[in-house]
Amino acid sequence: MLPVAGCSKDVPVSSENTEAQTTSAAQTETAQTEVPAVDNSDDQFVSAYPAFAVTSESLEGNIWIEACSNTEDGENASPELSWEPIDGATVYVIYMVDINANNFLHWKSADVTETNLPQGWAPSSDYVGPYPPSGQTHQYNIYVFALRAPVERVKGSINTPAAKIQEFMDSLDTDADGNTGNIVAVGRITGNYTAK
Repeated sequence: MLPVAGCSKDVPVSSENTEAQTTSAAQTETAQTEVPAVDNSDDQFVSAYPAFAVTSESLEGNIWIEACSNTEDGENASPELSWEPIDGATVYVIYMVDINANNFLHWKSADVTETNLPQGWAPSSDYVGPYPPSGQTHQYNIYVFALRAPVERVKGSINTPAAKIQEFMDSLDTDADGNTGNIVAVGRITGNYTAK
């Protein structure tokens, strides 16, 4: 017969050990659920503004799906976009820029109030999908500007190079009444597209 030691005895539990285990478990859970911090410090256009996260189901890895393109096989559907509502913002402005083609402007939507935009949300007057030259890969950045108030005019024309894109973006910092400090934060998401 094997002796069984300590099975029936009550072992006192130290409150210090219990607190340490609880704290350790909470720290582990927090570390697992933390989203990496986003910032705009590496972006030439919006490095001066606070950042927020934007996600898209229209990206496969870092590639915009073909449905978003304006190619023969595409559907010219604007990408799906989602972000959390930004405190202090009443309206959003979206720009999509082809960084490799003289800042060619592919998307410009003003006075956006939703924060979950389904794929194909933007009308063709606001969006033209990627269509780089055959065999080339271009980078397309989407910027979502969270604004305190609407602006008088969102500058730029889609489907054209935007040499003054920095000026267009910075002009959003002045609202329709002339108040400055209008940009609360800027979210951005980047993807590539390669033409066949």
